[in-house]
Order: sequence, then C-alpha cells, then structure tokens
Amino acid sequence: MVDKLSRHNRALLQNYQYHLKVEKGLSENSIESYENDISNLLTQVEKNVEKITNKDIIDFFVTLQEFGLTNSTIARKRSSIRSFLKFLIEEEITISTDVDDIPSIKPSQRLPDVLSVKQMLKLLDSISTKKPTDLRNKAILELMYATGIRISETINLSIHEVYWDDKVVRVLGKGGKQRVIPIAQKSLNYLKEYYNSARSLLLKDKSTDILFLNRFGDKLSRMGVWKVIDKLTTDAGISKHVSPHTFRHSFATHLLEAGANLRVVQMLLGHSSINTTQIYINIDNTFIMQEHRLYHPRS
Repeated sequence: MVDKLSRHNRALLQNYQYHLKVEKGLSENSIESYENDISNLLTQVEKNVEKITNKDIIDFFVTLQEFGLTNSTIARKRSSIRSFLKFLIEEEITISTDVDDIPSIKPSQRLPDVLSVKQMLKLLDSISTKKPTDLRNKAILELMYATGIRISETINLSIHEVYWDDKVVRVLGKGGKQRVIPIAQKSLNYLKEYYNSARSLLLKDKSTDILFLNRFGDKLSRMGVWKVIDKLTTDAGISKHVSPHTFRHSFATHLLEAGANLRVVQMLLGHSSINTTQIYINIDNTFIMQEHRLYHPRS
C-alpha cells in the first residue's frame, strides 16, 4: 500500500517508521500496523499530508464505518493517525490538522449523526422555494437524500446526467466508475422545477453544463453546500450536526431500516467493495429500482 502513496508522503511515512523502530523500539508487527492505518488515510485523501484537514479525517472515519469496520478498529486507526501527525509537528512540519480536535471514537458513537426520517422530512419540507437560490438549495438537498450521492458527485453533476423520463441520475463516482441511481418522484419534481426556472436565472449570460450553480453562474463549491446545509439545518431547529455526508448516511440507513436489500444499497452508494459482492449475486437494474422506490421515504 505504501507504494501507492506520493513520493512526498511516502518519505514522511518512512521517517516515521524509522522513528518507531529506532526511538520507540516497536516490533515489526506494530510498525506494520501503524503503516497500514496511516496509508489507508493517505490513499483515500490523496493530498500531501500537510494539507489534510480535520474534515478529511472525519470523512475517512465515515467511509470506514460505511464499509463495516467496527468503532474499535476505527479508534485504533485514529490513534495511529494522531501519533503520526504529532510526530510531524515535533519535526517542525506545519500541518493543517488540529490534532487535539480530531473526534474521539466511542463504542456507541455513530459517524456522522443520522437524521431520523421525521427529522429529514422536517428539514426538507422547511426549505423555502421563493428565490432561485432557495429552489436550488431545495433541489440539492432533495437530490442528495433521494440518491445518497456524495457531495463531490453532486456539485459536478451535469444537466445531461439527469434522465427525466427514466427518473434516474447517472453519476461518475470514485475511480471513474459510473452508476445509475433512481430518483424518488417527489425529489425529482423539485429538481425539475429548479432546472426549468431557477437555473437559467442563476446562469445569467454564462454557458456551462453543470447543474447546480452559485449566484454568479459558476459551479457551486463544496464549502458552498456545507454553508447551505448548516444554515438550513439551524433554521429548521435541528440540533444535530449535519454535513453533506449525513444525507448519504441517512439515505442508506433509512433504506436498510425499512427492509431494503443490503447489496442493493451497496450498489446505490457505489461502494468499491461491491465488485466482490457481484461475484456471488446478480442483481439487475429493474430490481434495484424496485427496491429503491419501495423503501425510500420520498417515493
């Protein structure tokens, strides 16, 4: 796994391994465990380690939980990562992470908070649609909850990747892998309303295929969506911490709690581990759409 890292990150990790062996006197097995935990993070984030933020690390924890790792395992990885970052600080390397602010992982803790169906519908139904940006915000949150797509997939979505008649969206996910996801009808209606009216007002005299635009007619940023969600959550009187990933996690949780097939949910989320699952089960798109429309609260 170390071979997949950038030369820069690999060099820093090797310095840390030397530190663990010579100064800390750890065994080869312990050093290998640290190496694997840290490499997991660096492989997913794909940044120079100095640029990794607390949010990057939290998103990493969330991904691990989605893939079924126990909180005890995630807590061990947290410990390895914090130890590595503290070593960099001691080496006078400036990092973007606040090590003391990396959240602890407790046995009962879930990352991130999952909104109940009632809370999610309360949030969605509280969003105004008076202004073009209001309608855009409504469409974004409805789409994220209806499909479980990632924030990066949301802001990069093209107008050509929404198939209105088929009620599906085509998403280019991690590793360039495409997947087709059904859109719950009520959410699709709001998306269509935004596309038919508000988007052209935001676009002004510019030209782009990107679906969701800011007030200047450019692609909406990740931070822009974070700010929108933070404000709307507060306005709706929801006290839980809600991030873009909360919608993805709630999407999956609500489907599974309602009885949807686990493997179908994995495919909808675009987890890379589904490649292994597909060896053992063959699920066609019709079944996937039936499962989604049967169990999603917005259908």
